[in-house]
Amino acid sequence: MPQSLSQLYVHLAFSTKNREPLLPVRWRASMHAYLATVLTNSGSPAIRVGGTSDHIHALFRLSKNHSLADTVEEIKTSSSKWIKTQATLLANFHWQSGYAGFSVSPAEVQKVAEYIINQETHHRVVSFQEEFRKLLEGHGIEYDERYVWD
Repeated sequence: MPQSLSQLYVHLAFSTKNREPLLPVRWRASMHAYLATVLTNSGSPAIRVGGTSDHIHALFRLSKNHSLADTVEEIKTSSSKWIKTQATLLANFHWQSGYAGFSVSPAEVQKVAEYIINQETHHRVVSFQEEFRKLLEGHGIEYDERYVWD
């Protein structure tokens, strides 16, 4: 086959280092838009980006030319630099070193997008740690609690 084709949807989740609530509402929408732009510009069109004060969710179609790890590195590095320009007190901002990427079937894309939209409401009763564990378990990902958080 002379042409490479793919349609791989990814639900990505990652946190601020130590889950510090460093992402204030006043510029969260701008940050989500920034992340969506970085994804789209790297060939992985963003469908929805959202989150709360301590973590991010992104739903996107993964580029056929880049690995998930490379895509995550690009958006975390670029957005970390951007965040550091938003306030002096964020000069030492860092994302957690890890991430979780979940495959999403085309039939579930809208459902995951709505889940991401409703993060603020969802996290009034569920912490990021509880949510993250549930996502890992729901996708059958084995993990060691000692190494999930940083």
